[in-house]
This record gives sequence, structure tokens and C-alpha cells, in this order.
Amino acid sequence: MNSIVVIVGVVVTGIPVVIQLLRHHPRGLFILFFAEMWERFSYYGMRGLLVFYLTQHFLYDDKLANSQYGSYATLVYLMPLVGGVLADRYLGARKAVAFGALLLVAGHLTMAIEGPPARQSLEYHSQRYPFEVSGRGDERVARLVVAGKAYPFSTDKAGAFRIEGLAPGGPLPSVLAKDSYQLPVVGRSPLFVDILYLALSLIIMGVGFLKANISSIVGQLYGRGDPRRDPGFTLYYYGVNLGAFWAAILCGYLGQNYGWRYGFGLAGVGMMAGYATFMLGRRFLQGRGEPPDPARLARPLVGPLNLEWLIYAAAIAGLGLVWLLVQHNGVVGQALALGSAAVLAYVGVYMARSCGAIGRDRLFLAFVLIGGSIVFFTLFEQAATSLNLFAERNTQLALIGRPAVFSLLGQPLFFGAKSMLAAAPPGAWWIDMGFDAAQTQSFNAGFILILAPFFAALWGWLGRRGRDPNPVTKFGLGLAQVGLGFLVIVWSEGFADGAFRLPLMVLVFTYLLHTTGELCLSPVGLSEITKLAPLVLVSTLMAVWFLSVSAAEYIGAIIAALSGSKTAGGQVLDPSGALHTSLHMFGIIGWVGIASGAAFLGLAPFIKGWAHGVNDPGDHPFPEPIAPVVDGDRQAVNPQIIRDDRGS
Repeated sequence: MNSIVVIVGVVVTGIPVVIQLLRHHPRGLFILFFAEMWERFSYYGMRGLLVFYLTQHFLYDDKLANSQYGSYATLVYLMPLVGGVLADRYLGARKAVAFGALLLVAGHLTMAIEGPPARQSLEYHSQRYPFEVSGRGDERVARLVVAGKAYPFSTDKAGAFRIEGLAPGGPLPSVLAKDSYQLPVVGRSPLFVDILYLALSLIIMGVGFLKANISSIVGQLYGRGDPRRDPGFTLYYYGVNLGAFWAAILCGYLGQNYGWRYGFGLAGVGMMAGYATFMLGRRFLQGRGEPPDPARLARPLVGPLNLEWLIYAAAIAGLGLVWLLVQHNGVVGQALALGSAAVLAYVGVYMARSCGAIGRDRLFLAFVLIGGSIVFFTLFEQAATSLNLFAERNTQLALIGRPAVFSLLGQPLFFGAKSMLAAAPPGAWWIDMGFDAAQTQSFNAGFILILAPFFAALWGWLGRRGRDPNPVTKFGLGLAQVGLGFLVIVWSEGFADGAFRLPLMVLVFTYLLHTTGELCLSPVGLSEITKLAPLVLVSTLMAVWFLSVSAAEYIGAIIAALSGSKTAGGQVLDPSGALHTSLHMFGIIGWVGIASGAAFLGLAPFIKGWAHGVNDPGDHPFPEPIAPVVDGDRQAVNPQIIRDDRGS
């Protein structure tokens, strides 16, 4: 694969990681680095393809596809609450991670069971005419077959179906009024739909056991006051984003060029590599992450079954409940609402009965930040849904407008996108200058790898001069930037070509702003929450944070559904309408982000005092500073890390 994306990616990701690897760290860190890198590779490899798989293989409409993704993502962020508690109280982090990794291997490999694609037809006056489909992603082409001949099609603004090139006098007219036809889907195998939901359930459960616990082992590798701690978390952070970056590049390429099963299968192979790395290197963990009471865990409870195996059996049985939930977005929303209400009521009772004025102020500030995070991640997580579909349907995915030929030691090199290959000279090596739509998911992780050291240095430089912005201000900057990213797309409407596609650089700049916004907000968020929470509420506030991200995923899916477009055979019926619908929705949420950012910036001078000095070096609630783990899932410090650091 002679792709400029891969060539640049090696440079972008290789140099920072090599620099980090040169530092001296416990061997266990490198085991966790590569295990988590492969876990993120598998997760993001699947995530980047999922919405295309739903809309093009199963032929779900945009609304249903985005709703299904929302159910999945909401549960992905809820399940670590269960996995974290089970690991803390019974299994220990190491066993939880190993079990979660096995579930993830099974889930990702199950995703590779593709099955036959669904088929769609046009129904007119009780007669059905099939759609003939070829290709995937932005190269997908659908034609309507009438009397054995395939015709291009589209719809107009009034919803009329137009068959291009169909001669008069045929079995149906070339223009069908809006309400005179239907587009039923046939051949969507219930068996393979059930397999899809089983795969998603395995992944959800696997993430629940693995994700919240592997970071806790990182924290345990370093003693209190160890100066290598912060660089160690930075290296781990690089592993997370390295996996996310290459997943989008490689899984996206295979899935959209060779078949969905290959993209999903590569994600599964990556997870197998992560599991093997963790198991083979567990001796380097120096006994970290072991069960709190091994004797209790090993004691038989039900016949020969001990507590450990009963927990595993309960998790396997729980797959049935997850399998049902992931198919019903409304039920997931109700469960999320009930869980959020219960947690908030618990915190409210504590604030009323046990908090002094300072404690209440700090908790109020924590909830202000949590509210800001919901807005931010609702917009930010459009990447996997509406922005992913926008990349496929309304973005020019070539880096250059016309091909170019250069010579290297007498060997001609042809630089051009796939659509330009007809102009390639004989014998030339092709350097692909285009992206697949799923590969645009690499922009965020790539920018993080480049910019994270700069932001860390910037905050440190400002801090030494007493000018480091307070957390509320940083949240305001993050919110404003994620909103501005969407407005960049809206303001670029005039650059659309005749196929209603905007230049790729517009999307690149959008993701750049989203990444700089993330670096202002995400590393600060959960770290600040853990500082503001009383000791007895740290785990509860952690739960609220996870619930807030789940809420953001749920709301984000609703927004993505509103920005969807009608399709036939997985191809958009009206590219012009798709562009305008997306721009309208992006404009609304963009201004919501800007307004939210302005509100935080305006409030910052008035509410920053609610922290009551938790960010001052002399009045810090922790014996040692905590370096948050920030990854592509916005999951950071684990409760176990906090307890270990506080010596309790």
C-alpha cells in the first residue's frame, strides 16, 4: 500500500514514540503500552468502519444507523463502572484486564463474520426493481436495474425519484412523484444481524472489564514521588493514540477497499496481539494489579466454582442483557436517565447533610465542569457518525487536484488518487494521494501525537510564570474550539465542487480545532474532578464523569440522526440536500459550542474561586500530583489509582 497517508504516518507517529521510549521506565510500562496500543487499535479500527458497515452492508438508514451506534457507544462508557468495581473489590486489575481482552478478541473476530449484504429495491405499482451495487465507502456506486439495464438515479428537492437516461415508454416513468414509490430492504439476514449485535455486546463487555483497569496498573508501577510517573503516563498516552491512529489508517483501508471482514478482522488480530503481549509480559508487572483478597477469590462457593469463575460466568450471562439493550436505543436512554438521577440524588443528599460551604462550592464547580464536558463530547463525538458520513459523501478525499509524476533514480513515481490512475505512465510506482473516508478518523489521533507535548510545555511555561489559565477558562477555550471546528465547515460551503464536496483540508482544519479543544479540556477535566471531590465521593464523581460521557454519546447520536440523509443501496439520493442538511446541523451545534465556550469564559472570573485553592501547590488534596491518562475514549484516572496515591 504505497499511500502518502502511511508514509507521513510513520514519521508523525514514530519520532515522538521513539523519543519517549528512550526514557527509563519499569518494564511493565512497556507491556501496558503495547497492550493498550493494540486494544485501542482494535477498538478504533472497528469504530471507524461501523457506521459505514451499518449503512452500506445492512442498508440501515442514517437515522437507525446513528441510533444503533449511539446505543453501542453509550453502553461502552457505562460498562467500565461495573468492571472497575468488580476489579477493585474482587478480581484485581490484572485478571479483569485479561478477561476483558479475551472478550474483545471474541467480539472483534465475530465482527468479521460478514454474511451476505442486504439488498434494496424500488417498488412502484406493486412491481419491484432491484438496485445493483458495487464498491464501498466513497467509491460506492448504486444503479437501478430496469429491464435488465442499470441506470443512475437521484432525487430532487421535492422528493421525486429520477431515473437518468431511462427512455420513454418503459415499464415505469423516468420521474416518480414523492409518494408514488417505496424503497424496501430485503435480504437482511436476521442471523447475521444477531451476530452483529453479539459482536457489539462482546466488545461492550470486554471494554468494561479492560478499559477502566489497565490504567490503574500503570499508576501502581511508580512509587509516591517517583519523578518518572508523569513521563510514564505520557508514554502510555502515546500508545493509546498510536493505536487509534494506525487503526483508522489500516483497518479503514482494508475495510473500504477489500471488504468489511478484512477491516474488522485486522482489528481482531490487533486485539489478539494485545492480549498476547499482556499475558506474556505479566511477570514484568511486579505483582501489580493482583486481587485484594486472593484466598476469598479462590474459595469454592457453588460446587467447584469459586468466586472468580462465578464473576466470569455472570459476565457471560450478562451478554444477553447487553445484546437486548444495544438494539433498543430508547431503553438505553431510560437506563442512562435512571442511573444519572440515582447518582445525582446520592451526591445531592451528601451535599445537604455532610458538606460545609467549601465542600459544596467545590462540588458545584465539579458539576459545572461536568456539564461543560457533556456539551464538548456531544459535539466532539460526531466524528464517528455525522462527520464520518460527511467525509464519505461531501468531502473531496484527494490531497491534490491533479496527478503529478516525478523520477527517483530513474524510476517514475506517480502521485495521484485512485480516480487519477488512468493518467499513470507505464511502469510507474503509484503513490496514493487520497484518503478513504474511514481514514479521516486518524486526524484527531495524529494531531494529538504532534501537539500534546507542545500543550504540556505551554501549560508548564505559563504555570512557572503564574499565568496558567484556570480550569474553567480552559474548558471555555475547549468548547469554543470544538464549536469553531464545525463552523469552519459551514463557512467553507462556497468551496464545494460540482459534486457538492468540500476540499479535504476543510475537514483537516476542523479536526485540528477539535484536537486543540480536546487538549485544552480533556486532560484537565477528570483530573480536576478528582481534586474537587471529597475523599468519600471520589469514586462517585468518577461515576458521574463516565455517565456524562455516556450522556454525550446518547445526545450526539440523536444529533447525528437529525443530520442524516435518505439513501438507496447505501448511496445518497441527493448529494446537494445531504450537504445542506449537514451544514445546517453543523451550524447549529457549532454556535452552541461557541456560546457554551463564551459562557464558561465569562463565568470563569466569578466561579474560579469555588475551587478554594485545590490547584495551589501548597493546598493540594493529594500527597503527590496525579498525571491523568487521556486517551481516545476520554477516560482518565481510575479510582484505584487515586486510592493508591492517597495511601488509603
